[in-house]
Amino acid sequence: MSTRTQLLIIDPQNDFCDLPEAYRPIDPVTHFPQAPALPVAGAHADMQRLASFVDRARSTLDAICITLDSHHRIDIAHPGFWCTGQGTAVNPFTSITAEQVRAGTFRPRDPAALPRALAYLDELDARGRYTLMVWPVHCEIGTWGHNVHADLKAALSTWEEEKLDIVQIVHKGENPWTEHYSAMQAEVPDAEDPHTQLNEALIRQLDQAELLLIGGEASSHCVKATTEHIVAHLPSGNMHKVVLLTDAMSPVGGFEAQHAAFLADMQAKGVRLATCEDVLKTLTD
Repeated sequence: MSTRTQLLIIDPQNDFCDLPEAYRPIDPVTHFPQAPALPVAGAHADMQRLASFVDRARSTLDAICITLDSHHRIDIAHPGFWCTGQGTAVNPFTSITAEQVRAGTFRPRDPAALPRALAYLDELDARGRYTLMVWPVHCEIGTWGHNVHADLKAALSTWEEEKLDIVQIVHKGENPWTEHYSAMQAEVPDAEDPHTQLNEALIRQLDQAELLLIGGEASSHCVKATTEHIVAHLPSGNMHKVVLLTDAMSPVGGFEAQHAAFLADMQAKGVRLATCEDVLKTLTD
């Protein structure tokens, strides 16, 4: 059955939002306000605009899907997995290559993990998309940081109640042996884990829409990777139906060039760029 308008929201989670104090509850264990683990400058405002868009366009949105970055504490892209050759901690925002591991600059804290980690790094290098980045522990399953931004969650809940429908939720990143920027496929799929392989069923589902709207965080990484996989595998090949909500996404600091290159590349492939307000006008005219 065809869906007229589909909204895809990528990783709209607390840990990615530069939340003001009023949005940060007190941690009952530490007694300090919760702090986003990997805040993206502008993401709070992005999510507020997206929440307003969902509220105002509610009657015209036929389906909504959100993806949730979902990690364990020990993960190949988290500090707890790695140490230096001298056994000291590896700081977040450190990149690690197979060559560095072979040279002894870095190593897994668990010696038994070395062969699999090296195989992963070799394959990652061969694919040429990313170098392994050690991120702060973020979007840990079961934590406040994993939750959806409060304003957007309220708007989604109202949509569900009025539509008598549910927001589809897609989790990604549970496999600790591979990075999973894209909601459609891990950077290096695990042959024994179907959740890391190309989600052809989801891409076919999204392709049923006459209009596919995409927003979320961050435009330099997860939005970029997800959209690239959708565009590369969209069965209809109709890129004009895909619209990037440019004021509902922001890049990780220091990756602004990747953000700009992503938007330019998608536009060259036929994907449309628009603001929430632009799309709202076309939906409600």
